[in-house]
Amino acid sequence: MTDTAVYAAGGVVWRVVGGKLKVLVIHRTAYADVTLPKGKVDPGETLAETAVREIHEETGIRVALGFPVGVSRYRMPNKRQKIVHYWAAEATDSALRASAFVPNKEIAALEWVSPRRALGYLSYPVDVEILEQFLAFVDDGVLETFPIVVLRHAKALAREDWKGADATRTLTSRGIKQAASIVGPLRAFGVRRIISSDAVRCLTTVAPLSAALGKNVTSTRQLGQDAWEDGTSDVRSIVGKRVRSGKPAVLCSHGPVIPGILNELALATGTLRGSYLGSASALEPAAFSVVHLSATNPGSGIVSIETHEPKP
Repeated sequence: MTDTAVYAAGGVVWRVVGGKLKVLVIHRTAYADVTLPKGKVDPGETLAETAVREIHEETGIRVALGFPVGVSRYRMPNKRQKIVHYWAAEATDSALRASAFVPNKEIAALEWVSPRRALGYLSYPVDVEILEQFLAFVDDGVLETFPIVVLRHAKALAREDWKGADATRTLTSRGIKQAASIVGPLRAFGVRRIISSDAVRCLTTVAPLSAALGKNVTSTRQLGQDAWEDGTSDVRSIVGKRVRSGKPAVLCSHGPVIPGILNELALATGTLRGSYLGSASALEPAAFSVVHLSATNPGSGIVSIETHEPKP
């Protein structure tokens, strides 16, 4: 992010009604316009956290983020550039029932409309472009997706500074802060299952997420660096199980192991391998890559991959 630009995030919120796709548009009170839900990043937030928070604040609907749709850029009246990141986001039946939205000083009304109507209804060309990008995914057969998140453990003590077994190395104080800071961004993608290397540095990294979700961690040597180094790891079976499950999950592992995890995800989904895998694998401590897969046909290939760095 730059100091001069204003960053924001939001979503193309969708649902299927009677077999027909509907998207959500909002009628803003002060501007008398029709737009997509979005808002500015709060201090300390990631873009993914902003998108989830703003969608909830403006619509009352709690969502988990799907695939990234695109980024809009435009100049505000004060000449500063505004950069808005958008994700697809399904409004589930349970989320709709739980919504407590009422018209207010900011949002006058919510309206579910067909994509065709929305294209002619939205007030701003940048919103139309984002919706068109979303519909390009839909035309390709992509709508409902689930994420497999590949997470590198947070900052740990260096090997040369640790006298015990490598698997018992602990996080640094910075690493402990990183582990706490990634809870919000990971929850934004609806992660429900946590699978981790059995190394202490990995288990400590996902402990705050486990506590926040109220979910146990599945610990396995197969994602560990020791197994990778001695050639006994079995990443393929773990990745295959997660792809077959169709459920949002995070896999916490080590820098040297992560390229193998991404490679197996490509193989398991029939995706052509390329340099993009290297980029998604080159993670700093506490960074993660979100691999979006089709929920209806996970073998049809990786829909998209996005990488998120830890907060400073």
